Amino acid sequence: MRGSLVGTAITLAAGTLLTAAMTTASASPPTASAPKAHPQQPVLVVLVDCLWHRDVRPTDFILACGDGNSRLAGLHWTKWTPDRAKAVGVNWVNDCKPYCAAGRFHSYRVTVRLDRAQPWKKHPDVQHFTRMTLTYDGARPDGFQQIVTYPLWD
Repeated sequence: MRGSLVGTAITLAAGTLLTAAMTTASASPPTASAPKAHPQQPVLVVLVDCLWHRDVRPTDFILACGDGNSRLAGLHWTKWTPDRAKAVGVNWVNDCKPYCAAGRFHSYRVTVRLDRAQPWKKHPDVQHFTRMTLTYDGARPDGFQQIVTYPLWD
């Protein structure tokens, strides 16, 4: 008889715990029925460099990937939106006189503008600028126009 009382007590205790768990669960508000709103992330457009690294507001950027004879330095960005970006800085250009290995680098103040954002072929979910325009603020390298536009790699 003693074994029956213990078995009955265990059965009653298990039933009580199960009833309590079901009551608590049924009293909880439903979570799966109401979808959560996800705020849309702003589109962040990047600048892709020679080594396929993406960057936002870089301070330096190599224009002549093959030999490094033209680069932008000290870039200070005043605008960076999904449509365009604008910075001021210095374009360091090798004069290649008498040849590039023996040439000297000269600095030219420039305004840099980026535009034409498009999906990047390497990562289609990433937008990148595809055009850069340099406007020389005074002196400029020999043979350069005051405004020079470059397509950027994809």
